[in-house]
Amino acid sequence: MIVINLFKSTGSFAEDKDLARELRIKEILPALSQDKKVILDFTQVEFVTQSFIHALISDLIRKYNSAALEKVQFKNCNNTIKKVIEIVTDYMQQID
Repeated sequence: MIVINLFKSTGSFAEDKDLARELRIKEILPALSQDKKVILDFTQVEFVTQSFIHALISDLIRKYNSAALEKVQFKNCNNTIKKVIEIVTDYMQQID
């Protein structure tokens, strides 16, 4: 299992989709390919953009379908962040 503390990379406002893409490619996808669980820890992150979450997880859902959501855990999310994650995951599952 790996834990990714997003605040260390993003600060309290996670908006940089290029950073999200980098985290996905360099940390999340390699862990999933080794069948490891990934915890995305949103401690101290107050807001995220939909484009950040999309860049962070949409490709995971495309590659691993709903199994990605079983291997990736979202922790310490406030209600706003939870809603954005739900929007992106619901959308990605609909277009699948």
